[in-house]
Amino acid sequence: MTATTAAPSGRRSLLPADPVLRRLAVMTGVNTVGNGLYYSVSALYFTRQVGLGAGQLALGLGAAGVAGMLAGVPFGRLADRVGHRRLLYVLGPLQGLAVLGYVFVHGFAPFVAAIVVATVLERGAVVVRSALIAHLLPAADQVRSRALLRSVMNAGLMLGGAGAMIALQLDSHWAYATVLTLDAASFAATSLLLRGLPDATVPAGERERTGRPRTALADRRYLLVAFLHAVLELQFAMLEIGIPLWIAVHTSAPRALVAVVAIVNSLSVVLFQVRASRGVVDIRSAARACARGGILLGAACLVYAAAGGRGTATAVTLVLAGVLLHSLAELLTSAGGWTLSLDLADPAAHGEYQGVFMSGQAGSHVIGPLIVTATVLTHGVAGWAVLGALLVAAGLAMPAAAAARRQSPEKPNTPKWDASPSV
Repeated sequence: MTATTAAPSGRRSLLPADPVLRRLAVMTGVNTVGNGLYYSVSALYFTRQVGLGAGQLALGLGAAGVAGMLAGVPFGRLADRVGHRRLLYVLGPLQGLAVLGYVFVHGFAPFVAAIVVATVLERGAVVVRSALIAHLLPAADQVRSRALLRSVMNAGLMLGGAGAMIALQLDSHWAYATVLTLDAASFAATSLLLRGLPDATVPAGERERTGRPRTALADRRYLLVAFLHAVLELQFAMLEIGIPLWIAVHTSAPRALVAVVAIVNSLSVVLFQVRASRGVVDIRSAARACARGGILLGAACLVYAAAGGRGTATAVTLVLAGVLLHSLAELLTSAGGWTLSLDLADPAAHGEYQGVFMSGQAGSHVIGPLIVTATVLTHGVAGWAVLGALLVAAGLAMPAAAAARRQSPEKPNTPKWDASPSV
């Protein structure tokens, strides 16, 4: 693969010039518009149309989260064996069928079965897609390219969320079913867009030359880094659960501020993720980015805590200041995490290594709401302080963890792969 090239002089394009990155960006946009449609209506659909209680919905989502967390490594190993693009060809249509299955769900047990299957397929696809990107894009462009894809992802989620407003306003079964159908169609379209991409598998000859791939579950340095980054991922539970409930229950700020916080955070990622990733070029700079991000998250926790019990104007100002610190931390920890997850992995087993790293993230998303509830929402200001200290500690520990000596021999950073175009 060649490095990403700049657009010809005098011509501006919203899409990158490199054909592989351009295809990946379009795939990401299509997929996340569908995700944005689904995420925006799912809670109301399952409660108002399927008839689930809030507790049943939470229990089903928790079971699905655990199942999805356990799916990462098996799917990653399978992708390393059969080929990442080939496996995605299968996973895309299956995801579409799983989403369409929600239309026919009635009752708690069928809901749990459907949501578990759909989440396992989703988490598997995310792992395989990340491993595919790791092989397709040049090492020097990985962080910048993933930053671009993440900006596209957030833009797609925002666009999908805006489109879902029509279904939310109509609040009828057929309107929600239409949204689910569009989401299913996005998976089919994403599979079609795989055509033309190289199949990034490591040939058997390359495997024999480099020796047997390392096992991610036995790579202590990688496991420690993945764990610390999973702790930093608690920031998303803060954003989705902690801050909205803190605003609504413990501050005098208007509840509409919850929507403003979400918009500010999403726009920050769309506009600044690429810029924030420029200084992350190797393991050392990636670990430092995570350390800075952890410190900023700790500071954001203190600023959020200070908003409690203040007047309306002061509370609004402090919450917005906190979300700006929070968003900058998210940009840094995301860029650092991408580099660490890739550069510390065995290139002959990217699928398995990405599965381990993303299982850590998924686990954080499962347990995150419980941790935020047990700290912030139960103990108030003291809880914010404890949560902030945990995030700072995880960030500051990252440079030492990433620099730890690995027991097994190092592998070459850039494998050769079968880059023949698909037919």
